[in-house]
Order: sequence, then C-alpha cells, then structure tokens
Amino acid sequence: MTKKTRTPAARTGKRAKSTVPGRKTAPRRSSAPTSRPPAVSNGTKATIRRLKAELVRTQAQIEELQASADTDYLLGIPNRRGFERELNRAIAYIKRYRAGGALVVLDVDRLKPINDAFGHAAGDQVLKAITATLLAQVRASDVVGRLGGDEFALLLWNLSETDARAKAAALEEAIDQLTFVFDGRTVTAGASAGVTLLDTHSETGRALEAADSAMYVRKALRRHDANS
Repeated sequence: MTKKTRTPAARTGKRAKSTVPGRKTAPRRSSAPTSRPPAVSNGTKATIRRLKAELVRTQAQIEELQASADTDYLLGIPNRRGFERELNRAIAYIKRYRAGGALVVLDVDRLKPINDAFGHAAGDQVLKAITATLLAQVRASDVVGRLGGDEFALLLWNLSETDARAKAAALEEAIDQLTFVFDGRTVTAGASAGVTLLDTHSETGRALEAADSAMYVRKALRRHDANS
C-alpha cells in the first residue's frame, strides 16, 4: 500500500503558521489621514479676548467690594471686621514665629455730648482728627481700626508691657490736647485706653475682651481723677 505524501505549505501557496511561541503578527497601519483640530475663527478669538477682559474687570470689582466691606467708610481705616481679620493674622504669626505685640482698645470721651450739642457732622470731624492723631503716633507696620461708634483698636508690634502702657498713655495725651471750635465754642474730647499683651497663647476674642475691660477700668480712673 502506497503512503500519501503531504505537500509542503510553500508548494501549495499557503503561508505556514509560525511555530515560534509568543510571536505576534504586527498590526496593520491604518491608511486613514490624521484629523486636525478645526481652525479658530477671528470671531471666536475676539469673543475669548472680550470674555477675558470681562473676567479681569469682575475680579477687580470683587476685590474692591471686599476691601470696602472691611473698611470704615468715614475714616478710611479697617472697621471691626477688617481689624479682627488683621488681628487673627497677627496672632497666627505670633504663634508660628513666637513674636510679640500689644492690643490697645481706645474709647473717645465726650463724643456723645458733642454730637448732641453740635450735630453728627461735628462728631465726625472729631473722629477724623482722632484717627489722624492715632495714625501719626504708630508705625507703618501697626494697624489702627474702628471697632464701632467711638471705640478704636490698635495692633502694635514688638512692644514690651512697659512700652505698650507708655504708648497707650501717649495716645491719651495726644488726643486730650486736641481742641475743636463749633459755633464759636471751644471743646475737647479726650480718650481712655486699655492694653493687653499678645503672645503665643492669645486668642482674638479674649484679647479684645481683655483690652476692652482694661479700657473701662482706665476710663473710670480718669473720671475719678477729673472729679477729685
């Protein structure tokens, strides 16, 4: 019986499969052209520029509104909100770098009688003069703010207790020397200042309360000295 012989793949025109394990056939490359992003028209570019400009103006308006929200409209210094924000930052800095400072709360004397006798425009003039006096008595790094009504606060950097109390006394004296003439009458205001030191254990609320309490003690003492 005659055995049939198998014809080799090369002779039959068929490609023999690779017997090498792990070898893969290379993927066929697509002949489709690469897509490009659509070109931006001049009108689209102009719209983008306009929107960017509007964004810059809006951001500037937001910053202006934020600044006005933290500033006393009459005196141009931080209001209570703005001052407390600065005090928070200062205390955080003091705790991190072990720095020091002092907080002074100052209350204007006899402002209400001036308002009652001569009107609020006269009271505003007194407040503006006191603000100018306080700013002239402190350094550029210090902060002067208005807590409300006739009450001011000062954040003073790197002062010992002795220096802080001496500065508070100097502020009182400078304001005591101010004189005003309304309706032909010369009047004075005056001020009482309380001091608390700021250190790594300070907190904003407690520091303001401590300085405020010290201010009322000082006001009572000044009133007693004036009547004695």
